[in-house]
Amino acid sequence: MRNIPIVTKYLLIINIVMFLITELVAPMGIDLTSILGLHFFKASDFHVYQLVTYMFMHGGWMHIIMNMFMLWMFGMVIENVWGPKKFLFYYIVCGIGAGLCQEVAQYASYVIQGLDAYQFVNAGGSQMPMDAYLNLMTTVGASGAIYAVLLAFGMLFPDERMFIIPIPIPIKAKWIVVGSVALELFYALGQPGDGVAHVAHLGGMLFGFILIKYWQKHPYSGPDDFGMGRGSQFFDRMKNSWERHSSHSSGGGTKFHYRPNTASEQTRRESDWDYNARKKAEQDEVDRILDKIRRSGYDSLTDEEKRKLFEKSKK
Repeated sequence: MRNIPIVTKYLLIINIVMFLITELVAPMGIDLTSILGLHFFKASDFHVYQLVTYMFMHGGWMHIIMNMFMLWMFGMVIENVWGPKKFLFYYIVCGIGAGLCQEVAQYASYVIQGLDAYQFVNAGGSQMPMDAYLNLMTTVGASGAIYAVLLAFGMLFPDERMFIIPIPIPIKAKWIVVGSVALELFYALGQPGDGVAHVAHLGGMLFGFILIKYWQKHPYSGPDDFGMGRGSQFFDRMKNSWERHSSHSSGGGTKFHYRPNTASEQTRRESDWDYNARKKAEQDEVDRILDKIRRSGYDSLTDEEKRKLFEKSKK
């Protein structure tokens, strides 16, 4: 747990704690799933806050185990790349988007079946009031947001190879995402009554795709962490600032560093060639450290690398 990024860590903790509380209070007659799960918007039990709370409710042990495993596996990587603020924003927005898509799908089913014309529904040989029936249309689970995280992984690391049980050969992440979309579409259209919110899964991926494409076109418009450690914009600005401060580009793209024209510098024994070589080596080392942060996060740096970055930032 110590090495898990902060947002992913707390999402795991909140989901697990909420599931355990739900299981503990159920024998007391308290149905948290009904209170916090996402109801169909025409049902009397629907509340707007459920578009957020439903993401932290789960329908069984297998449901939460699979979702938390995927969140741990992919969330760690995406949060280290984006930083905590951007990752949390993405996760929550995609989860809400998944819930909205599920609401649209339920409304389409409601209209197609013509349920608005009836006051009762036949269920198990008895008549159930329409309001009670609509309240049964409840969605729970973090799957929509987590499928969006899977999509992000596939778009950021399309050629990363992964093993999917029971397939014995590694598959590129981009094909896993394509296969997931195809499978969810198949089940959504072919088996709409299987009790799984396939449209919510697709909705989360749809909102994720829109966000990622928008950020790709507007790289400085998304939320980010400007603290020391994870925000890629922060380090890009540091890098650009250092380069402007310490280098000058020639037509061929090679950086030449000019020594300050001071008496103390003139007395140095270091030649201009050696000075430029040393400055270029220092800049290359900073670039390497920044690239490492983008790939694996600030916590992956060694103490020596953190020291070098800190000393360079003070110049």
